[in-house]
Amino acid sequence: MSKITFIGAGSLVFTRNLCSDILFVPALQDSTLTLMDIDPIRLEQSRKVVQAIIDLRGLKARIETTTDRRAAIKGADYVVTTFQQGGLDAYKLDLDIPQRYGVEQCVGDTLGPGGVFRSLRTIPVLLGIGHDMDELAPDALLLNYVNPMAANCWAFDKATGRPHVGLCHSVQGTSEMLARWINVPYDEVTYRSAGINHQAFFLDFKRHGEDLYPLIWKAIEDPDIYGEEPVRIDIMKHFGYFVTESSGHASEYMPYFRKSAAMVNNELVPKFKSPNDHWFDWGRSGGYYRHCIDRQNKFNNEYESMIADGSVVPKERTHEYGSRIIEAIETNRPTVIAGNIPNRGLIDNLPQGCCVEVPCLVDGNGIQPTKIGSVPTQLAALNRTNINVQELIVEASLTGNTEAVYHAVMLDPLTAAVCTLDQIRAMVSELLAAEKQWLPQFKNIQEVVTA
Repeated sequence: MSKITFIGAGSLVFTRNLCSDILFVPALQDSTLTLMDIDPIRLEQSRKVVQAIIDLRGLKARIETTTDRRAAIKGADYVVTTFQQGGLDAYKLDLDIPQRYGVEQCVGDTLGPGGVFRSLRTIPVLLGIGHDMDELAPDALLLNYVNPMAANCWAFDKATGRPHVGLCHSVQGTSEMLARWINVPYDEVTYRSAGINHQAFFLDFKRHGEDLYPLIWKAIEDPDIYGEEPVRIDIMKHFGYFVTESSGHASEYMPYFRKSAAMVNNELVPKFKSPNDHWFDWGRSGGYYRHCIDRQNKFNNEYESMIADGSVVPKERTHEYGSRIIEAIETNRPTVIAGNIPNRGLIDNLPQGCCVEVPCLVDGNGIQPTKIGSVPTQLAALNRTNINVQELIVEASLTGNTEAVYHAVMLDPLTAAVCTLDQIRAMVSELLAAEKQWLPQFKNIQEVVTA
């Protein structure tokens, strides 16, 4: 009977989906699911939802809940991280302060000032979890869902050396979308994607060995399809390959889109199809923050009635990798995932030791990454502009050097496109002062920001 621990289980929708996925697997239906969160109210909400899944499916799985991280980790076989250090209060600071300096972030969880500070808040917690695992669950595998994926996993690897994998759903979602665009059954598609999280590229996309890229090139000429993903399609037109993360996200990781955006309701937005388009709203400053608030309010208001009528219980397994990894390891039935792991000879033209996203075989032997070799030069160059920022985040967090924080944001492609060096220094000082309660690795924040 496996013990699967969730750190940040108050992330209600995500906890529901991941636990539901695990409980769809016959070999895991007698597992112990240990839910941990620092917020007892949200923790109890998650417990009720997961218990409803167990009850309505008639399963033997059992739930434990605790606000004690060490108790949750003790004896675990798998530790799944889904927490958001600082919560929505810190997230709002990540967006509002840079916006005053002209940095318009729609998501702000991967790169940019928002991604930098989210990672600086997260890394100390992840390292604490790793040290707890060393003591209390030495053989456990960490499955990290916390963004920014690449910087967080890089720091975790460098500081702890523990087995881990970073997980996202951008590869699954994008490959499904491309198959839909070209009207090819998804179960007949094979592909290779590689790069870094949120900026990996489909190196090939095939059906029975036939190259499907010509069909994708044709499909993106359709105005309706272009309206779905204008930023990603522009990237493909200019760099030759389709990127794995959505237009809203992708617009933040390069210097081309958000500085040349149009003004709508006094906000800079990238060029989306219309104000009614889903991605148009997410592309606006703080779009994903507003989505999080709306989703949280909706679930808080409706989860009790959803439990009562059974609608809280998912009807099918999602495409998230977490349950598939655990199933493959426990049953020795192989699966293939896109995993975020240390670059140890996997992508030759990206820095060794950084975190890359590559296909991985998973079975009873654990996670076995695929060697890619070199990716196209222009793609590696784009990745390196992001990796530069990630490297400085890791340095800042592991050394406590606040100057590396300034350098990280100075090298961010979007920030550098819209701010002067003096503006960046002022912005970072403001962020450090505003978020110091979540940044224990920096002992001299007050001295730095008042210098």
